Amino acid sequence: MNKVFGQTDVTLRAGRPEDAEPCGRICYEAFTAISGRHGFPPDFPSPEFAVGVLSMLLARPDVYSVVAADAAGRVVGSNFLWEADAIAGVGPITVAPDVQNGAIGRRLMEDVLRRAEEKRFAGVRLVQAAYHSRSLSLYAKLGFVVREPLANLNGPALGLSVPGHAVRPATESDLDACNAVCRRVHGHDRAQELAGAVRQGAVTLVEHDGRVTGYTTGAGFFGHAVGESNEDLKALIGAAPGFQGPGFLLPMRNAELFRWCLESGLRVQQTLTLMSVGLYNEPAGAFLPSILF
Repeated sequence: MNKVFGQTDVTLRAGRPEDAEPCGRICYEAFTAISGRHGFPPDFPSPEFAVGVLSMLLARPDVYSVVAADAAGRVVGSNFLWEADAIAGVGPITVAPDVQNGAIGRRLMEDVLRRAEEKRFAGVRLVQAAYHSRSLSLYAKLGFVVREPLANLNGPALGLSVPGHAVRPATESDLDACNAVCRRVHGHDRAQELAGAVRQGAVTLVEHDGRVTGYTTGAGFFGHAVGESNEDLKALIGAAPGFQGPGFLLPMRNAELFRWCLESGLRVQQTLTLMSVGLYNEPAGAFLPSILF
């Protein structure tokens, strides 16, 4: 049975490195519980994986963390705001299953939105699982607007190429060109996120007619991609050696690219929703969001 908490029973504080274990365990349990009730595989395959992810987040200077603790000091939830670029991303937000439905999630969301306002971010975005109606309702009540229905796609590597679209690893000398593509498509770039991914050797780009026309930071949950055209994204998806984790996210309104992925053998794992508050430009090109935005 879930415990019912009042507003004064839980306090919020900044996350600390030692919170990684309890926050990671809660993250795994919360995602596993909600996905299991709806017949979907969990986003985090094990408690250890979730602890590793949250340990990384709690150590990053460009990620703001907030932890909820009960009157006894027990950690009961956490949330994160990714602050590297002009648009901030939210998540993962999780609340311990035994204390859900007691307004803790709302308080964690209100905290990161307050932080985003204080830091004057142009916009805040998140991606939520479409089957999770409670989180969809909460975010809508907090001012988030539905922007894109997303399909989570996965399957074997395609090993496909697109004529006239050459794919290669990106280097630091490509950063300006890649950022320019992102600005053309979205009206803003993800320069710091992109630079970090390049340093990790995770970025590939596509060239067409002798210039950079798209890039991806990885074909998977945590990677994003932009391209001037669907052909650019087909080239990047087709060249991916594999799809990381649960797979990548594709806006279903891009019917031509969605159909191409399905006809190429990829399959829908689940559907999600991209939501935003603040700045949002209708994309002027093709894109794949990450699990953040």
